[in-house]
Amino acid sequence: MTDVAQKFRSEPFSTTDEGREKFNRLLKRRYAAEARFKMWGIAAVSVAVVFLILLVGSIIYQGSTAFLTTKINLEVALDPAVIDPQGSKDPAVIGAADYNAILRAAMQKRFPEVEGRGPTRQMMGLISSGASYELADMVKADPGLIGQTIKVEVLADDLVDQFRKGFMDRNLPEAERKLNDFQIGIYDKLVADGSLTAALNTELLTGGDSREPESAGLWGAVMGSFFTLVVTIGIAFPLGVMAAIYLEEFAPKNRWTDLIEVNINNLAAVPSIVFGLLGLAVFLNFFGMPRSAPLVGGLVLALQALPIIIIASRAAIKAVPPSIREAAYGMGASKIQTVMHHTLPLSMPGMLTGAILGMAHALGETAPLLMIGMVAFIVDVPGGFASPATVLPVQIYLWADSPERAFVEKTSAAIMVLLVFLTFMNAIAIYLRKKFERKW
Repeated sequence: MTDVAQKFRSEPFSTTDEGREKFNRLLKRRYAAEARFKMWGIAAVSVAVVFLILLVGSIIYQGSTAFLTTKINLEVALDPAVIDPQGSKDPAVIGAADYNAILRAAMQKRFPEVEGRGPTRQMMGLISSGASYELADMVKADPGLIGQTIKVEVLADDLVDQFRKGFMDRNLPEAERKLNDFQIGIYDKLVADGSLTAALNTELLTGGDSREPESAGLWGAVMGSFFTLVVTIGIAFPLGVMAAIYLEEFAPKNRWTDLIEVNINNLAAVPSIVFGLLGLAVFLNFFGMPRSAPLVGGLVLALQALPIIIIASRAAIKAVPPSIREAAYGMGASKIQTVMHHTLPLSMPGMLTGAILGMAHALGETAPLLMIGMVAFIVDVPGGFASPATVLPVQIYLWADSPERAFVEKTSAAIMVLLVFLTFMNAIAIYLRKKFERKW
């Protein structure tokens, strides 16, 4: 009952001018209260939107530059005497050649005025230490290049990349810069003749982790997240659905089932680090499973996601109207037939939505995976469930903890990739809900 109606019931307004004025005053006060409530709601939403824009804008501003990298164009002579003196074409021999010497010769040819060990070392410091591996891979893939002089694009050092992007001020005193005047002079000459260019940073999305910021990539973490989520959903979804069906359709209503329900609800609120400690004690210390493996990470995250999936699945089963079950019983169906042929298919959209949201929640977890060793520095891309691996949130944590300036933009770029991954999973959940939604 509204305030005006209450007031009218307790003190009926007279039909005089004074009564009408009193009524209008109360009505005006009610409209003002509604307007204030609406204003506070709009203010709350506006503040949330502003913070969201600031957060996303800050991440995009810092991370967008990481998708471009700096490369140096060089004319490289692939001397057979250095790469394969015997002409065996053996990949092991080709891969073990001194490609740094080849790159050094190319730079010395480009800058003949640079002499002496110190200046040469400073000049070579403009090229990434991973450039020799790039060149080795190129020659191993095509041994016919040996003996030729080819033009290649090699990765510049991260300091050069940061300098080109404007993150290092050339007007600072030389002692306060990580690139000295001599190196900046070489840089300017490379820019002047078009030998220094910006290119799409394919290493970021296709490479594994590295101590060198310019060579560090996310693919190892992406594959680690993929293997981990496969294990998680493979264990948590069937167990969660079966537990929900039993509790909703078959379990007797007594104190034991009440106790189980309370504990499931409590488990959904347990801090994630506790699941990490459980995984450390059970899977690693008791069963002796491999550390840093997606298999163990998936098991730990499955324990964490299980309560969420059970709760969502139970809600989906409860949403199926009782008339569906009664109609099935009326046609002579058994309990299990009613569940498998009617209740489960009709509640599956809600179950899938809950499962995907649980997976998205698990994808963003870091703390439990730190406890089982998935914080280790792993260069290679994992090839299976037992291979050493890390995951995207842990990779972000590792890069955020690195002192090099170039890892700042890498961290933001990794967050962008993770957000895209999470948005994609949420989009799938919405699609499934809309596609299979049933209205009664």
